[in-house]
Amino acid sequence: MTGFTVVDPFTGQTGTQVPFASDQEVQAAIAQVDDAWSTWARTSTVAERAAAIAKVAEIHLARVDELAAIITREMGKPRAQAVGEVEFAAAIYQYYADNAEALLADEPIAVEGGRALLRKAALGPLLGIMPWNFPYYQVARFAGPNLIVGNPILLKHAPQCPDSARVQEEIFHEAGIPVNAYVNLFASTEQIEPIIADRRIRGVSLTGSERAGAAVAEIAGRHLKKVALELGGSDPFIVLGSDDLDATVEAAVAGRLDNGGQSCNAAKRFIVIDDLYDAFAEKFTAAIAQVAPADPTSDDTELGPLSSEAAAERLDGQVKRALENGATALLAPQPREGTKFFPGVLADIDRANPAFGEEFFGPVASLYRVHSEDEAIEIANATDFGLGSYVFTPDEQQALRVADRIEAGMVFINVVGAEAAELPFGGVKQSGTGRELGAVGIGEFLNRKMIRLPE
Repeated sequence: MTGFTVVDPFTGQTGTQVPFASDQEVQAAIAQVDDAWSTWARTSTVAERAAAIAKVAEIHLARVDELAAIITREMGKPRAQAVGEVEFAAAIYQYYADNAEALLADEPIAVEGGRALLRKAALGPLLGIMPWNFPYYQVARFAGPNLIVGNPILLKHAPQCPDSARVQEEIFHEAGIPVNAYVNLFASTEQIEPIIADRRIRGVSLTGSERAGAAVAEIAGRHLKKVALELGGSDPFIVLGSDDLDATVEAAVAGRLDNGGQSCNAAKRFIVIDDLYDAFAEKFTAAIAQVAPADPTSDDTELGPLSSEAAAERLDGQVKRALENGATALLAPQPREGTKFFPGVLADIDRANPAFGEEFFGPVASLYRVHSEDEAIEIANATDFGLGSYVFTPDEQQALRVADRIEAGMVFINVVGAEAAELPFGGVKQSGTGRELGAVGIGEFLNRKMIRLPE
């Protein structure tokens, strides 16, 4: 690939094409955010920056249909889900606009023989490396709070997202963020290392694969830069009991198929207690079988295409390897049609099977039968990932007990799709470092400056 290119995954039609930035353009972009750090970031107030971010939220809602259509075209997100993403992004911007002054207020520190406080100051220009699966939401949770803090933003989007990249830059500037405080950059992968290494860039946030995260963390560490990483996930969906198995199955299907199964924190491994396993497997497989990829521009579409031909080929290969290594197909995916990938359900995956440790980034679920709470937790934790998790049981004490033992950054009890602007998002192990969203998220790239005064 020689630049940023839109290839509609449903129609196969090529749209916008933008060449990668030249090295001179990269240097100019870094100079822009450095200039914003010297001027706008140090002269504007939190209230002024928050007002601009509130305007960003307003513009998102005013242009929701246009913005949704862009990402449906770029990565095949069903229209209803695309609208939901735009609205969620707007809610994130509004949350930080409404709460910024309280979240960034000085914190007094009790100290003997004097006074002290913790002042939350900006760190400096930041590089954001964003993924293709949530082009607006990911930017909102990174750029929204950091611009209010006063950290200028250099933003590199995924190569299949030039249109959403451009429109977001346009929105920030229309809302009153200076053109040098939020800069979109069509950088190549090869240009990332010198950007991180540049002394003017103070930190980097990446959402992407473990491989990309490891590379970025290594470069950032070498240059002593702050880094936040949100990486992959193979989130367990643990069913230990149910007063309404149909409702539990409905939640499981929604948790697996949202965004075509292309969410880092989607439910992927379904770990079900023996007493419920057969009934759950039958109902879940039947429900999944009713869903097929369809035109993502339709309001009724639940499952669109995968984001690209390469993504479909990768998932197809994973399913074939799983079956070759002993897995059972409770629902074998129909032969894929380009990027149109039909849902599948796999079972009998033992630890020697490559599928046991892999993330299936698409509409394929894996089922595990367990005989105890302890076994469910052991299977849930038997992965290098630790992003999110789901626990279903009518016994709240059991749910909280299990939540304490799960190695993950997030636990959702008896609910899916319950993310909110107020709730911290992030993981442990190979799912990343740091948190975004909520009060914690605005603190990732802060200079927590201690100020000591006499009595």
